[in-house]
Amino acid sequence: MPTSLIPLFPLGTVLFPGAPLALHIFEDRYRTLMADLLAVPEADRSFGVITIRSGREVGVDGVNALHDVGCMAVITQVTGSADGTFDLQSVGTQRFRILTLDSELPYLRATVEWLPEPTGNVGALNDLVAERYAAYRDALGGIRGVAFDVPEVPSDARLLSYLVAATVIAENRDKQRFLAEYDAAGRLAAEARWLTVESMLLRELSAVPAGRLLDAPASPN
Repeated sequence: MPTSLIPLFPLGTVLFPGAPLALHIFEDRYRTLMADLLAVPEADRSFGVITIRSGREVGVDGVNALHDVGCMAVITQVTGSADGTFDLQSVGTQRFRILTLDSELPYLRATVEWLPEPTGNVGALNDLVAERYAAYRDALGGIRGVAFDVPEVPSDARLLSYLVAATVIAENRDKQRFLAEYDAAGRLAAEARWLTVESMLLRELSAVPAGRLLDAPASPN
């Protein structure tokens, strides 16, 4: 499987192929990264987004603090400010798995292998996930009192699996599990299970009168 050396941007979020990502760049090491990216052709201005397992900062030897599967982000727009900071818009493209870390530069780099995007045995999963995703949106809208606005649900299994993964309100551990699934069928199956549980919890929560929620004892945490 082909490998590449890429710049890494550890974040407290999970990026998926096709999903947008906006960043404000202010740390010195990532200003250096931006300077390096702006020195190459626009088509090559990309970096790897990898989710932090714990903590806010990841040291050079902190491979155990990073998940191993991430997603490339290609820069679509960048604006520099007089104070040396940058605001950029990007979009997720291709998944990768970290093999080794490189700490020679101020920012982390990694040798990665590119992950394939097989569809797998989808069967009836497309329709099942689309149905449960709609139920989840309705249940979430009932809690918030507003409609849950999302793009049109695609029929392509891969696109649907990433749309659901990117737009549901889930813990990073769940989103990371979706990202790391080998194929679209596995991702859709995991999402179907997650959507079923979350929709049930949301419906139960919406059935509790607001006064009872407010009267609940505060968590010691």
